[in-house]
Amino acid sequence: MKNFKNNQSGFTLIEILVVIGMIALLATIVLIAINPARQFAQGRNTQRTSNVNAILNAFGQNIADNKGILTGCGPIDATARTIQNGAGATISDSRSCLVSTYIPSLPYDPSSGAACSPSEATCTTYNSGYTVSKDATTGRITVAAPSAELGQTISITR
Repeated sequence: MKNFKNNQSGFTLIEILVVIGMIALLATIVLIAINPARQFAQGRNTQRTSNVNAILNAFGQNIADNKGILTGCGPIDATARTIQNGAGATISDSRSCLVSTYIPSLPYDPSSGAACSPSEATCTTYNSGYTVSKDATTGRITVAAPSAELGQTISITR
C-alpha cells in the first residue's frame, strides 16, 4: 500500500483574489491621496499668483518712475479690465507701458491666456487673462486672476 502525502504547494484561487483585491484598494487610496488633477490645478494657481505679482510689480515700477502717476497704460479705473490688446470697456491695453521697460514679456494665464508670438515685432494677439483695476479713492492698483481654480481667489492690491 502506498502512502500518499498531500504536499501541494502554491496558492489557492481565493488567496490570489484576496491579494489582488487588497492591491486594488491600496492603489485607489494612493490615487485619491495624490490626485494628479488637483496637483496640476494647484501648480497653475501658483503660476497665476507669480504672474499677478510680476504684473503688479511692473505697474509699481511705472508709478515710481513717473513720480506717483501711472502713465502710458490703457484705461485703468474702478472697472476690472482684462489686460489684452484692443479697445473697449472691458479691455486695458497695458502691454505697451510695461513690456521691455518694466517686465521682459507680459505673463499670461496658463489656462485662458494667450502669449505674443515671438515673431511679431508688435504684438497684436496677446491676452494675459488677468484683470487690472484702480481704487478711485486710494489709487491702489489691483491685479487679479479670474480663472483661478479650486475655488481660490487670486488678487493682489498695492
